[in-house]
This record gives sequence, structure tokens and C-alpha cells, in this order.
Amino acid sequence: MKTRFNGRGHLFTSESVTMGHPDKVADQISDAVLDAMLAQDPNSRVACETLVTTGLAMVAGEVTTSAYVDIPGVVRKTIKDIGYTDPDIGFDYENCAVVTSLDEQSPDISQGVSEGAGLHREQGAGDQGLMFGFACRETPALMPMPIFLAHKLTDQLSKVRQGGKLPWLRPDGKSQVTVEYNDNGKPKRIHTVVVSTQHTADVKYATIKKEILEKVILPVLPKRLVDKKLIVHINPTGKFIVGGPKGDCGLTGRKIIVDTYGGRGSHGGGAFSGKDPSKVDRSASYMARYIAKNLVAAGLADACEVQLSYAIGVAEPISVLVDT
Repeated sequence: MKTRFNGRGHLFTSESVTMGHPDKVADQISDAVLDAMLAQDPNSRVACETLVTTGLAMVAGEVTTSAYVDIPGVVRKTIKDIGYTDPDIGFDYENCAVVTSLDEQSPDISQGVSEGAGLHREQGAGDQGLMFGFACRETPALMPMPIFLAHKLTDQLSKVRQGGKLPWLRPDGKSQVTVEYNDNGKPKRIHTVVVSTQHTADVKYATIKKEILEKVILPVLPKRLVDKKLIVHINPTGKFIVGGPKGDCGLTGRKIIVDTYGGRGSHGGGAFSGKDPSKVDRSASYMARYIAKNLVAAGLADACEVQLSYAIGVAEPISVLVDT
């Protein structure tokens, strides 16, 4: 698979966010509503969008289902499970308002995704669009090294917070990893790591830097890729007390690069969360990744990108591209 980087060394950067990042809070609420509906009615058609901000969670979208779901209850449980339990930080599961505005799916769309109802008798795609899947040999997960490590860092942030090892941590956080590649396109070393994490007001900055380095960053980074030139930025503004939905408004579908390959390969622009399998933004992206991953895992390619495209109401893809 040829890229513009072949034949010369370069830096590549990817980011990840924790479960408490406001956009990820919105994603998780949308998916929790979807899961609750699919659990009762596997044929549910769901397009669920969420907005979270100071003291408010709003759920909107289009739904066709026979399920009854206590949406405010689902929203509050999701927020609680993430860790927003303290009213003093401006957003918590008990005191936030929950507003819902869910309409029925358009009958024009419904006939295209219901077997035997549209111009094409098979179940068709829920919309037009293009979707990508990517895989490479850089990591055991067949994911690019920068996004793989960025996810490891945010996972570790959540583990030490939820496990009580760093009791001053709060749910919001982000990571960013820059990897230096050699002239053959292989990871050579980790160039820079950035970790920003929300914290309580009483902890000193020196403590944050020391404990994040020792308990989050160093346990995660592969020693073979770490040298004395590694650059580390931890809460580089010096303070991160105000965070979560109070610090930034969160919306479903705003972390699509975090959800995929960290900027490697291509992206069709569609988000995943809150969408049932008839939405090819989600299901076709999963299938494209499945194809790419298996081609790489089978030893047929070192890297692979797959593109699929669809027309609304049509079952078969309009186009299929496999690039190795």
C-alpha cells in the first residue's frame, strides 16, 4: 500500500479521549439508548444523537421500535457509570436535566431498509455514503502505532481513576502520541506524548506530573520505543479543574477519528454511535475493517485499506476497493 510517506522518515500523531470527555459522554449515551432498544426489539431502527452541557443532557433523533425504554433512566445510569457523580463539578447524573425529542423514522427511509417494501426487495442501506476500513502490522491489534498507544494511555487513565490509585483524577481526559517512523515506514521511536487530565482543585501540579508519568505513561509505552529524547507534556496549561460537559459542550459523532485509525488511512465522514446496523456508516465501516484486518492477519499484506460505498435502499455496495 503506497502512501506519501514511503521512502522517508516522518512523524505521525494521533489522539484519544477518555470515557469522561464530553463528546464521548454523548457517544456513550447514544449507544446506551440504542442498546436498550435493541435488547427488547432487535429490529429497532435507531438514529440517536446526544448533546451534553452544564447541567443538561438532550437526546434527539429518529426511532422506530416496539420497545419501551426509560430514556432518562438510561441517560442517568450512563453518566453515573462514567463517573460524573459529584454535583460540584457542574455535571452529575442526579441533578442534570434530561430532555428527549425522539420522532418516528421517516417512512420514505423505512421502506428502503425494510425487506420487500422498497424498489429493491432485499433490505437496503439506510443511506448513501462511503466507508473505510484499515489495518496494518504495526501493533498486535493490527492498528497504527500512534492511535494504539493513545488508546492505551486513555485506558490507563480510566483504570487508575476507577481503581482509586489516583483519587484526585476526574473523568475528563485526553492523550496524544507522536511516533517517529524510519525510512522504511516502520515505527522507530516515540517522539512526544501529551496527557491532559481533569483533576481536583487540591492536588499540586508537581504531584500530577510525577504520578501521571509514573502510573499512566511509563507503564504503557513500549520500552523499545522510548529513549532519552522523549518529549512529555502533562497538563501543559498547568491546570485542568473545569472539565467534562461543564468545560465543553459534548455532541455525538465528534470523535470519528479517535473511533477509527487516528488519521491514518481515510474516513468517509460518518459517525458510529447511536446507529442501528441498517446505518451503513456503522455496519459497513465495521465490515471494511473486518476485511482489511483479515487480509493483514493472513499475511497477504502489511497494510490494507478497504472502501465500500452504498446507495440508500440498495443492498449491494456500489463500489468496493481493496488497496494493499
